[in-house]
Amino acid sequence: MKHYLLVLAMALVAVSCSKKVEIKGKLTGGSPLERIEIIETSSVSTLPLLNMGVGKNGEFTGSFDAPKNGLYVITYGGGSNIIYLKKGQTLDIQGVGLSFPREYVITGDAKPNNDFLKDAQTGFETYALKINMEELIKKDEAAFLKEFKSIEDSVYSIFEVSAKKFKADADVLEFKKQEAKARLLGVLDGYAQMHGQATSNPNFKTGAEFKKAKDLMLTNSDQMIRDYPMFREYQLNLLNADFQKYRQNLPAKPEGEELISQTFAQYLATRKDISAVAKDYFFAYVLTQSDLNFMNSKNHDRIATLIDETVSDAKIKSDLKKLQVVLMGHKEGQVPELKLQDTAGKSINLGAIKSKPSLVVFYASWNPGIALSTVPAIKDVTSKYGDKLNYVFVNLDDTKEQFEKTSAALFKGFPGTQYWVEGGINAQTATQFGLYGFKIPSYVMLDKEGKLFARPFFSLNDPQFGESLESLTGIKPQAPTALVPPVVEAAPQTQSATQP
Repeated sequence: MKHYLLVLAMALVAVSCSKKVEIKGKLTGGSPLERIEIIETSSVSTLPLLNMGVGKNGEFTGSFDAPKNGLYVITYGGGSNIIYLKKGQTLDIQGVGLSFPREYVITGDAKPNNDFLKDAQTGFETYALKINMEELIKKDEAAFLKEFKSIEDSVYSIFEVSAKKFKADADVLEFKKQEAKARLLGVLDGYAQMHGQATSNPNFKTGAEFKKAKDLMLTNSDQMIRDYPMFREYQLNLLNADFQKYRQNLPAKPEGEELISQTFAQYLATRKDISAVAKDYFFAYVLTQSDLNFMNSKNHDRIATLIDETVSDAKIKSDLKKLQVVLMGHKEGQVPELKLQDTAGKSINLGAIKSKPSLVVFYASWNPGIALSTVPAIKDVTSKYGDKLNYVFVNLDDTKEQFEKTSAALFKGFPGTQYWVEGGINAQTATQFGLYGFKIPSYVMLDKEGKLFARPFFSLNDPQFGESLESLTGIKPQAPTALVPPVVEAAPQTQSATQP
């Protein structure tokens, strides 16, 4: 009996400590050419954690290790929605292809928290419509602070009633309260900025009690910056005017020489009032929205050094280095490390493909326009460059069976070799190499020694694609058959790339 209780206790501990989130569901009318992705929202990298295909009957399933409890984005067919997930949960989600993920039904242990979040947000928005901001802004400071405290208490009360109704966890209730702080802080800032104008008092300045109220709202500022993207963006917006003033006072640089993220890092160094935690997250945001992109590959080393010299937190630094590989590609001249499997099951490393230059094509059966536009354009390239190149076709479908079907259907009669990344787009080897659903089809080149040549390409019509192949083969470029380029997603943007 004791042995049984010990085994049971160990099993419960294993379940409670599990990071894995299991997802399953069905989309009525779902398309096998569309994929469902799950993306964590509060980290600096915001990369997909899971990419799921939809079966012929609309079914889908998958799992991923959740980095934390909190908000995740679920995407499908160009749409997105927010969902709250906890480590170790099972999510069962049902929807209709035409309206998913805008609308869906959740069952399983993720249901109570998500029902609460939806209801709490509706309650918050309904209450907000009743607030007369024009009258509130005109109140004297004491009356305004009294009314503001009443608003804050009412909002939190709405959340508490909703959490009790849906039996939501205490941590998701706290999450919602903290998230609301960013909106409430906006009310405080609005009063400070607009009261003087609204009351024809241009000399108005807020007093000590106002500062005390705002400081109280900012008690856990670093934690909120780390965990709540809305609050992070709120704080960044407050820096914008000061940063632009700092930037305008710097000596002008030749066009294309300035790295916005480097200028912002220099600006942050002058702000002794900002914590190291905040500086890391602010810098990461500006870097990902401005300078981390494949067109900026000439600054690969410069950006890597900037990350090392600017970021204090080891996890943020690691995430940014990973994101640099995803958005900029590996550094030219490196031997790529990516394990491939051919149709016979034989394994080879991508960097071991040598003897002459190679064009590597990454693709999957579910890529938009793969058969009608991409494949004909690739055929033109093989006809143009002939045996001057090795042609390496790397499939990222979920199963070997799908790889064999797709490669045979799309590239039958093409020169070159067909390979598969075992496990497809969700394989650890694929993500370590920087391959994600939004990055394929894509193309890289290897020189005759198996080293990466030039930057990654996402369109065969890119002028630099032809120029790079000319450097490798000596054959002048010729525009391939027109094709629709793939949609390459960047990190989520809410501001101009020149703004923090």
